[in-house]
Amino acid sequence: MKLVVLGLSLSSSWGNGHATTFRALLKAFAARGHDIMFLERDMPWYRDHRDVTRPDYCRLEYYADLEGLELWRREIAEADAVMVGSYVPEGVAVARFVQDHARGVAAFYDIDTPVTLAKLERGDFEYLSPEVIPGFDLYLSFTGGPTLRHIERRFHSPAARALYCSVDPEAYPPLDIPKRWDLSYLGTYSPDRQPTLERLLIEPARRLPGRRFVVAGPQYPGDIAWPANVERIEHLPPAGHPAFYSASLFTLNVTRADMIAAGWSPSVRLFEAAACGVPVVSDRWEGLSELFVPGREIVLADGPGEVVALLERGDAAFAAPIGAAARSRVLAAHTAAHRAGELESYLAEAARPKVGLRLETAG
Repeated sequence: MKLVVLGLSLSSSWGNGHATTFRALLKAFAARGHDIMFLERDMPWYRDHRDVTRPDYCRLEYYADLEGLELWRREIAEADAVMVGSYVPEGVAVARFVQDHARGVAAFYDIDTPVTLAKLERGDFEYLSPEVIPGFDLYLSFTGGPTLRHIERRFHSPAARALYCSVDPEAYPPLDIPKRWDLSYLGTYSPDRQPTLERLLIEPARRLPGRRFVVAGPQYPGDIAWPANVERIEHLPPAGHPAFYSASLFTLNVTRADMIAAGWSPSVRLFEAAACGVPVVSDRWEGLSELFVPGREIVLADGPGEVVALLERGDAAFAAPIGAAARSRVLAAHTAAHRAGELESYLAEAARPKVGLRLETAG
């Protein structure tokens, strides 16, 4: 299969979770024998922070603007499938271009489904509009559960399917290194995540001055009052993630408000940490218990008192079995290889009606 992907970024993981998601998925998809080209809008923010420039699993190309897509019209037309990602600059115009010229399956890959749907309901069509959704043969969603039927009914998608994020276990192995932190968090600043971070990490840090905490990620405002025992790391490239997680006794998963409301929206950090064998402390949302068994494969917490109690009684002997169980679950169901197989089956399913239509028309 020839697949063309127009995504936010493959080259830079700076300030976004799209790059690591695409890297793991496309590497695994290529391993199944497929040919891939990734088209990335050449944006200054990512150009200045590229950490992948020559992937060995796909062809990475850049376009400067919408007019620049004309250079790739033939590749888009001749591909078996073309996939447009969420948050692509001028995404509505990009979607129309793809739908006008792609002769294969046209798919939308929403790595931000609850955020996307909330924007649509507000009339914010930054990268997707209701008018272009029916033109995609397939709507691939980071969110599963009832949201899939909502996309089909409310926005007339021909087929909405869950394609959760995943992890490349080779890139996220457990490392036998000393524990530096009792609780860590890795994520870009977001206003709607900050109250949970305050509740489940910053407040426990205040109550446990003898314990060590860390928050890694960019864009945090300068007026945040970090306790003295909370270390800050401005940016941590993906290559440093396994060591970061493995140096943590526990790590925190914080979910955006729209994703909590929708449920069934696991973040890529959840799978990456679990793949490293590190036990995850998470906020609660519908569908989480279908991915990890609470109390055995993940720890759920609502307030600072629960985190404090966990850290006061927890040590490596207590934490290790939880992390090991989480890793086993990820290896069994949530690797990039699993997602690549799902993507292949979804694209094949979406292609069948189009092939039938062409045969009928030709006859």
